[in-house]
Formats: sequence, structure tokens, C-alpha cells
Amino acid sequence: MEKLCKFIYAHDSTDRLRTRAILSHIYHHALHDNWFQARDLILMSHLQETIQHSDPSTQILYNRTIAHLGLCAFRHANIKDAHNCLVDLMMTGKPKELLAQGLLPQRQHERSKEQEKIEKQRQIPFHMHINLELLECVYLVSAMLIEIPYMAAHEFDARRRMISKTFYQQLRSSERQNLVVHLRACANTLLLPPRPCEMAARVRAMLTKLIKEESLRTYLFTYSNVYDSISMSTLADMFELDKSVVHSIISKMIINEELMASLDDPSQTVVMHRSEPSRLQSLALQLADKVNNFVDSNERILETKQGNFFLRSLNQSNFRGDRQNYRRDGNQDWNKRREHRKEY
Repeated sequence: MEKLCKFIYAHDSTDRLRTRAILSHIYHHALHDNWFQARDLILMSHLQETIQHSDPSTQILYNRTIAHLGLCAFRHANIKDAHNCLVDLMMTGKPKELLAQGLLPQRQHERSKEQEKIEKQRQIPFHMHINLELLECVYLVSAMLIEIPYMAAHEFDARRRMISKTFYQQLRSSERQNLVVHLRACANTLLLPPRPCEMAARVRAMLTKLIKEESLRTYLFTYSNVYDSISMSTLADMFELDKSVVHSIISKMIINEELMASLDDPSQTVVMHRSEPSRLQSLALQLADKVNNFVDSNERILETKQGNFFLRSLNQSNFRGDRQNYRRDGNQDWNKRREHRKEY
């Protein structure tokens, strides 16, 4: 594959064939779990900046390549890269059309018969389809591992943004159900393979490890203000992790200023500094921010209204010499209005 692609890179004079060769090369690496080669190749090609100007068949190949690249990143535990690869594909709600694996029903007169015929000719054969349920599952799991700790860390932040709107909607829907999922049940539920294989076992072990680590981070974000200190052995037993892993996670959180605490190595405990605001203080800060935004908005509206009146008066005084346009009070005469105009 590499030999054929390099031959095209060296001898092709058209951008289209070279672009398709690069995409096929990346597709090949992603399909065979060569994550770093696929990632480096797509970063060096800069296809993200120019692919929208390509023909539809090349854009379909690009979408399929990005989908496999996201799956490859997920298998290598690069959760943020997997989410970034799949977010544009899944947020549209039309992955089936973007991957040329079927057409969604359209409203009347929205697609002509000629357009529908052309789009059906672009469809990928069934044996080349990418499992859409697998893509959705990988996307939602990646979003979960990123969004849940972020939500716990910014619970009272008024400017908090949603990383994944699709996952947020799924989360709010699940919260309305009478369902309690524990850590072990969560790890056992995700990505059950239809038949046992080495890859499935490796992905399951990777996911279990990531779920435990992110659960520990979420717990510390949520309940750190409750503790004065907590033993790392207690955290290790609670989340079924090694003490070295717990020590590494907490150290990273302290270095990144996500957790205001310090490590006491002789006693193997985490000492909280209690510098985070309490729940009441956080709500008060959030209310103060909203009040300040409200005041700023009112001031801008007032300034806008006063500016419009001022400009309207200037336009009338400069471009229309009719005295009747200056009339605001019947008791004022022309001289008083002229002096008033000069003051403006």
C-alpha cells in the first residue's frame, strides 16, 4: 500500500488523485491500528482545510477515513482524539448520508429525481459499510469520559459550555429514569462484543481502566470540599485502582490546579486546602455574575437609545432646515432651538 501511494505522490499531476491516495493511505493505517502513522499523515496533509472544495466522492472517502481514524484512536485509548474525529460526523445527525450508506427520507420537492438518482449511485456497497451503532457508541463513550469530569469540575460555573450536546441530551434523559448504575455495572455494560476476541478483551480492559480513573477524578471534583484529608489507600480500594495510579492521577490534578490539595507521602494521604468555595458561596458568585451581566446589558441598551436620539437630532439639524422638524415644545422659538443645536 505504501509503495503504491508513494508512486502516485511522485508521478501524479492532479490534486484529486493525490488527495484520494492520501485518504486511502490514512484509511489503511487506521484500519490496521497504525494510529501514529495515520495521525501524522493526516496532520501533514492539511486535508481538513481544503476538503470542502473537493468533489462529493472524495468528501465521502474523507468522511469514511475520519470515522475509521476515530475508531483507531479509541482503540488506542486516545479518547480526546477519538471524540474530535467523530464529533463533526455525529453532531450533524446524518452520518448515514455522510458515509454514503443510505439516504434519509426527505420532504416533498426537497430532492429531485435526478439528484436522488445521482446520490444513489454514490452509495457504498453493503459489505463496505461502517457500523453506525458502533460509531455512535464510541462517540458517546468518548463524550462521557470527557464531559462527566468537566461537569463535576464546573458545577457552579455560569459560563460552562457543553462539550457534546448529543451526550448531554442522553444524560438528561437517563437521569429522569429510575436506574442506578454502579462502577462495575458501567464497565461491564459498555461495548459487549458479539463473540470473544483479543481485540475486544483489550478494548474492554482499556475502557474499564479509563472509567475507574475518570470516576476517581469526578469523585474528587464533587466531594473534595467535604474532606479535610483522605487516604490514598481508601481511594484505591473504592475505585479498584493501584495506589501508584491514584497517586499519579492526584498529582496531575494538583499540578494542573484542578484540585487544591497536597500529598503527604509519609501518611499516604491527600490533604485538602479548603480554598474552593462552598456550595452557597459558588451560588452567590454565580448570582453576582448574572447580576453584573444584567446591569451591563441594561447600560448598553440605555446608551444605544440615547445614541439613536442624538444621531436623529443631528441628522435633522444638519440636513433638513425645516423649523418644524425641531419642534419638540410649542413654547420654544427658533433661536432657542438653534442654541440647543449648538450645545449638541
